[in-house]
Amino acid sequence: MQQLTKSNFMNKNAILILSFLLIVMTSCSLSKVNKSYRNSINGTWTLTDVSYENASGQFKSVLFNDAEDICFEGSEWFFRANNSTGYYNIPASSLCEPGNRYIRWSVVEGDSTYHQLQFKFTDEKKKDLSGLGYRLIISSVSDEQMVLRNNVLVDGERVTIVYNFNRKTF
Repeated sequence: MQQLTKSNFMNKNAILILSFLLIVMTSCSLSKVNKSYRNSINGTWTLTDVSYENASGQFKSVLFNDAEDICFEGSEWFFRANNSTGYYNIPASSLCEPGNRYIRWSVVEGDSTYHQLQFKFTDEKKKDLSGLGYRLIISSVSDEQMVLRNNVLVDGERVTIVYNFNRKTF
């Protein structure tokens, strides 16, 4: 009789341990929607246009605390989904400091109506440079195009910066 009780105790412990492992594994994994977004974003993109909504007039802004908006037009963005790394490359011009800017990126769930692309700067060896990061609302992403948006305040008014990308094919 005592052997049966010990066996029951061991079975209960095994069930508890397996349940705990299952909870940890599922809580650390990405949702199906996030995986879908990551797979859709994976690859090389060209930022074809930066525009502004909810405002009138001409705008000149520094994006991602890096370069003026005009410098980003024509920039190449690369996202590698399997290790969440990538870069964007500012092309050379008289106004822009050219070169690669390395990033670590992820897809973050916003409220129930949107998801966001989040990125932080890294060095070439993928070491974080600062704790600062950026989040852009994923408006749409397909095999050929992606639209990201960022809401900012200008003189107390909300302005939306729109980033239009085309997938680069080789």
